[in-house]
Formats: sequence, C-alpha cells, structure tokens
Amino acid sequence: MPNSRYRWFMLALAALTHTFVMGMPTMSLPVLFPEIARDLGLTLVEVGIIWGISSLTSIVTALLAGAVGDRIGAKNTLMIACILAGILGAARGLSSSFVTLAAFTLLFGLVPTAISTNVHKTCGIWFSGPQLGLANGVASAGMALGFMLGSFLAATVLSPWLGGWRNVLFFYGAVAVVMGIIWSTVRPGPEAGRSSTPAVPVSLRQGLAYVSRIRSLWVLGFVLFGIGGGIQGALGYLPTFLRGAGWPGPLADSALATFHATSLIFAIPVALLSDHLGIRRQILLVAGLIIATGIGLLAMVSGPAVWVTVMFAGMVRDGFMGVYMTYIIEQPGVGARWAGTAAGLTSTLSMLATAIAPPLGNSLAAISPNLPFVFWSALAFMGAAGLYYMAGMQRPAESHSPAWSQPD
Repeated sequence: MPNSRYRWFMLALAALTHTFVMGMPTMSLPVLFPEIARDLGLTLVEVGIIWGISSLTSIVTALLAGAVGDRIGAKNTLMIACILAGILGAARGLSSSFVTLAAFTLLFGLVPTAISTNVHKTCGIWFSGPQLGLANGVASAGMALGFMLGSFLAATVLSPWLGGWRNVLFFYGAVAVVMGIIWSTVRPGPEAGRSSTPAVPVSLRQGLAYVSRIRSLWVLGFVLFGIGGGIQGALGYLPTFLRGAGWPGPLADSALATFHATSLIFAIPVALLSDHLGIRRQILLVAGLIIATGIGLLAMVSGPAVWVTVMFAGMVRDGFMGVYMTYIIEQPGVGARWAGTAAGLTSTLSMLATAIAPPLGNSLAAISPNLPFVFWSALAFMGAAGLYYMAGMQRPAESHSPAWSQPD
C-alpha cells in the first residue's frame, strides 16, 4: 500500500487507539464511581483522589515517554504502552479497598501520556502542512468518541452485561492488549525519507535539554495546566453532582455522554477551521474561554439548562486538543522529530493539575455542591490567560538550534 494511502490507515489506527485504549476506559470511571464507591466504601473525596491520582505517575513519565517515542519511534512506544495499559488497567479490577484501587490506579498512570503523546507524534510523522491540523483533529475525535461511548455504555450496558465494574475493566484491558499487538505489525513512519541527511542520534538527556529551552512550550504547558485541570475535575464530578441533585443515574450519565458527543461533532470542524484560517493561537484562546465559561455556568444552571451548558462547554473540548497538539508541533525547533518530547513537557505540567484539581474541587462540595465548578472554571480561565500572553512573545530563532535538533 503506497504511503499516501497507508497514512490514512495509520491515522485510523491512531484515532481508534485513542478510542479504545484511552477514551472509553478513562470516561467509564465517572459513571462507574457510584458502583465502585458502594462496593469499596469510598467517600466523595476518595473518589476525587482516585480520579486524579493516576496523574501523579503521569507527571513523572510524561516527559520521559515523549522522549522515548522520539528515540525508539512512535510505533514501538505505542505497542509497549498499549500492552502495559491493558495489563495495569485490568489490574484495577482486582482492588478490594481504597488503598489497593489507589495503588493500581497509580501504576496505571505510567502509560496514558505515552499513548496520547505518541498518537499525536504519529500524526506529525505521517502528515504535514495544511493536513496536520486535520490529522490531529481526527485523532482527537477518536478520543471524543471513546469518551462518549465510555460514559454512555459503561454503567448502563457493559456493567450489567459483563457482571460488574471489575469485569468492565478486565474487558478494556483485553482490548488494549489487542491494540498493542496490532501496533507491532505496522510500518515505521516515512520520516527517514523526508531528508537526504539522516538525523544525528542524540541521548534522551540532550533531547530533553534542547526541548526545555523552547520558552513557548512552558507557556503552553501552563495553558494545559489550567484548562486540562478544569476539565478533568468537572467531568469527574458531573455525574455525581447530577445524581445528588435528583437526576436518575442513566440521565446523569447521559449528560456526560452529551458533552463528549458534542465534542466529537465539532472536533474535526475546529481543526479544519484552524488549518483554513492559520490562526491556531486565537482559535485556542476562544475555545479555552468557551470551556471555562461553560464549566462556570454549571454552578448556576439547573434542569434543561444543564443540557445546553454541557453542550456549550463540550463543543470545543477535543477540537481544542487537536489544535493544541498541532500548535506544539509547529513551534519553531519542534517538528515531527521532537513532537513526543515537546508534548511530554507540556503534559507533565498539565498532569500536575489533573492530579490535584479533582480532590481539591470535590472537597469544596462540603461547603456547596456547586462550588467545585467555580473553582475549576477559575482554573480554566487562568490557563486561557496563558494563550493571551503568548501574543506578546517573540518566536524563537530557529538558527540558534543545534544541527541535530532539526526535524527529519
């Protein structure tokens, strides 16, 4: 199969990896939390800790996982990461208490960032120019599809069908291992043919040191710290909040699924718009403000207005991530060559927020059930402010980059 056609197969595989290995298992947890909490006797704060604790190990591994992807290739990294995600994700189903579930979830946190950063690196390897935004949009749409299916099916279909939340996690684990096996069979990327001069091998330390000197990546990490933390907290709390407000369980789960369905619908159009207009920072800023406003409105609305607010907040979530990853790759001195390390750097900062934002926000529910959304909205507005700040930054000169730093 020629590269021009094979790259679309690779894009489909990357998007489906987001769907089945990342999206569905991740967003199944919020709708399964009531069942898990009853089984293990968890408090609301403990639920918040479980929801965010995997980010602690992701903080440690995000930068390394991206650098490893740049070193051994996205294909090999995804093969290993998917298999590990299957094994460690399924192990959570063996938990018998808060402590054991927290421990297994902490271990599971070793792999998600390796998958996401290298999925988007795969897009940078196989696509470039005006199609790069589209490719990252499709990959993000795959994540949105997984989020929607997980939140819609896990508690109401999969758990009754498979016999409980533990078997749902075992099922997702098996699927992830199969995806890892598929990655072992695909071609390496065509990046070797993009330059007549082969890349000079560099150590992980050299690569990390080089990428860490790109100032804009630190600002983009701050952006995702705020917006990612706000989203993580709000989505984990929403089903529990709605149940507490008297919504039936399936209806509360459907609100979360609606968020992701709206995100899925708009993910590719937002990416195409960024390709067409070529103003990615401005699109990210508008999307960030929409997300922050929508999260804040959840503290003030009730009844049918919740559906409108959920759709408003959700319509740009995965479109934001697709454009964001494209914007990282397009930063001067990054390119496909350093996409993994650069994405790992920004993810490291965002994982800190996703680790602490859910339990901090959930603890505010003791004062008022609506107050967590105010906290998460403020966090997201803070992240969006970073995109405004970037307007005044000078783009770094690529001529100052070492010879081995240039993309293939």
